[in-house]
Amino acid sequence: MSEEMRKTPIIFCDFDGTITTKDNIIAIMQYVNPPGWEEIKDDILAERVSIRSGVGRLFQLIPSSKKEEIIEFVLEQANIREGFQEFLQFVREHHIPLKIVSGGIDFFVEPVLKPFGITHSLYCNGSRFDQPTIHITWPHRCDSLCSNDCGCCKPTILRHYPSETYYKIVIGDSITDLQAAKEADEVFACGSFLLEKCRELSLKHSAFTSFHEVIHHLEAKREEVIR
Repeated sequence: MSEEMRKTPIIFCDFDGTITTKDNIIAIMQYVNPPGWEEIKDDILAERVSIRSGVGRLFQLIPSSKKEEIIEFVLEQANIREGFQEFLQFVREHHIPLKIVSGGIDFFVEPVLKPFGITHSLYCNGSRFDQPTIHITWPHRCDSLCSNDCGCCKPTILRHYPSETYYKIVIGDSITDLQAAKEADEVFACGSFLLEKCRELSLKHSAFTSFHEVIHHLEAKREEVIR
């Protein structure tokens, strides 16, 4: 067995658009519909502004008084991707560390994940409601090796786990997962943006639409990767 295959697998899974089938930030913005949000969203996707700057500006468009209304909206409309509960059971049975790494915001991510008992493994952005509009905080900023101004910096989080020890698996869908994918040993992509980027950069990747496919792939590799 190769040295790489003797590494300990660890999984870093995105939340918006990955665990949930839709991006909750976009859904929130469509629901509240504050003036100017679409232009900021387009600037983020076109990489004209950083994720941290763009997401911060988006939520500054929303009154803090809407906090509970937004939480209720997200809980009502968030659709969990098929197979996620079984995926959690699989990683627990095989003692595979799972970290949820999200560019989302704590006040709506945590309520969605609470029933699954995994909020202790969550990295995401923070929030404050003591000002007229929602203020986003950034407890997981970029380290000195990242200059992308990510907000919740997924590649920085991955670098907390030494590459000589861990086989790093990233599961994601969008622009917030791109830099993490570059740090990963393997990527599972469920969104066209990340799939196209993985192909362009020749990253080791697989496409999926349900977590059952991720389970199947990991099970097939168990003798190679999962010890």
